[in-house]
Amino acid sequence: MPQPRKNQISLIDTPYYHCVSRCVRRSFLCGEDSFTGQSFEHRRAWVEKRLLFLASVFAIDICAYAVMSNHTHVVLCVDKDSADSWSMTEVIRRWHQLYQGTLLSQQYHKGEPLSDAELVSLEQTVTIYRQRLYDISWLMRNLNEHIAREANKEDDCTGRFWEGRFKSQALLDESALIACMAYVDLNPIRANMDSTPETSKHTSIQRRIHALIKGEQPRTLMRFVGNHRKEMPKGIAYNLIDYCELIESTGKCIRQDKAGHIKPQHSSILNSLGLNAEQWLTLTTEFEQHFYTAAGNEHMLQQFKQHTKHQRIRGMAKARALLQHA
Repeated sequence: MPQPRKNQISLIDTPYYHCVSRCVRRSFLCGEDSFTGQSFEHRRAWVEKRLLFLASVFAIDICAYAVMSNHTHVVLCVDKDSADSWSMTEVIRRWHQLYQGTLLSQQYHKGEPLSDAELVSLEQTVTIYRQRLYDISWLMRNLNEHIAREANKEDDCTGRFWEGRFKSQALLDESALIACMAYVDLNPIRANMDSTPETSKHTSIQRRIHALIKGEQPRTLMRFVGNHRKEMPKGIAYNLIDYCELIESTGKCIRQDKAGHIKPQHSSILNSLGLNAEQWLTLTTEFEQHFYTAAGNEHMLQQFKQHTKHQRIRGMAKARALLQHA
């Protein structure tokens, strides 16, 4: 039975979430329909473009994404503190990039004077807008509705395009986060859509590798900020080069079916996470099979269970086997 969204999102426990949306039509979201021969490959660019745009509007960063033939994966990081720091003007500016707003918000945005009573009413509205701008459900709703409208227009039809709800997994610790990011980045390789991460179109790993070649990091994705240290800046606490090398090495293992053959020079992140190669390869090939609402070590799962008032959390046994220190 589907869980209420409030039982799946708990910012007390983690800002990181893995979200999956699946198409319900026989025809593909993207790729080529084997029945008709019609290509929908261009729709992958629609999804990627819209997702990266939404990340510039919401207080939600993108850690990883992959646009597949009939579903999309995205790993998100909610930045509530950033949203709370925005002025009323900034909140309205961002909201108006997506929605029309109200008459009062339009007047305020244009610089027209408002009465004291109108300002009080607008402040209440802005409070709602601010909350929505760090709400994963609102981001995913906007993404999916936009793509559904464009696809329906192209297909000259109406009706449901996506499953009723997107799937959400809370990523409760660093091991779960990095493993899930790798799982998402390696999706095209597991599906035999591409042979290497750098050739995997419409994925975050390709975008990161292409930027890394220029000595940069993509502005549209959450940054890797180096290894753990005092006064860490906002970002993923590992080296981007180490991550890309680990993804490349893991991809080769998946293609060649060499379980456990992660080269020592590519395992610095695994050493930091306390995972062995066997655990890592299981996580990066079967992540969704072993975890449902949340993923993390057993202690973090117990805390998440209490905060979200779940009677039970699936994946406790797998957490002990796959996310405990080797």
